[in-house]
Amino acid sequence: MSNQILNSIHPDARIGKHVEIGPFTTIYSDVEIGENTWIGPNVTIMDGARIGKNCRIFPGAVISGIPQDLKFQGEVTTAEIGDNTTIREYVTVNRGTKSKGKTLVGSNCLIQSYVHIAHDCAIGNNCILSGYVGLGGEVIIEDWAILGGGSLIHQFVRIGCHVMIQGGSKVGKDVPPYVTAGRDPIVYAGLNLVGLRRRNFPSEKIQELQEIYRTLYQKGLNNSDAIRNIEASFPQSPERDHVIDFVHRSERGIIKGLLDDSD
Repeated sequence: MSNQILNSIHPDARIGKHVEIGPFTTIYSDVEIGENTWIGPNVTIMDGARIGKNCRIFPGAVISGIPQDLKFQGEVTTAEIGDNTTIREYVTVNRGTKSKGKTLVGSNCLIQSYVHIAHDCAIGNNCILSGYVGLGGEVIIEDWAILGGGSLIHQFVRIGCHVMIQGGSKVGKDVPPYVTAGRDPIVYAGLNLVGLRRRNFPSEKIQELQEIYRTLYQKGLNNSDAIRNIEASFPQSPERDHVIDFVHRSERGIIKGLLDDSD
């Protein structure tokens, strides 16, 4: 560690080997930081922070601030960040409430400048949240999702794996996995072909997913009938089953297609 004279680091904080801490940074007592993590100047890491190995946290970030939720009553909760994740300038990650008990950011994520992650959110691995994204409380984002800059995600929304969301989107419904979404109001805009190919999805799997989403969005079926058709027409696979399960479990309803009036 370096610059200790200029910092306020509580002696009870659990800081791993080879952690570098820049000047004017404040670290509270109930904090864990994994080895080889770099923390820049003017960072605030508050009680409940659990930060993994090989992370980078840039100036102005505030990790594990108390929730901005009037129901919060001072319960002991955490904000947990996985390994190899980068938190850029002025990101705020609030800790959880008694609802979930923790806010989660996975490993190998890039959280760009001025992002806000509210209480009890759960962000998977390999996600990118571009600058000025705002997440309401208890948002769930699955692995490999990318949210374009300035997107606003309503509380309780779920965003599926391998999703790409256009910058500036207002997301009030769940976004099913493997797709792109955009426009205003936000709608399904096709499969995330670029992302799936970059992640080495086989061509036949991409074609199968295209057919699944044609059934869901382009055959004039309501969601319930479309899911029954998908179950009957496509063989079981992890990807097919994940789409079905995602739609079944959606409490807010999924985003619509361009010409979709399904329930």
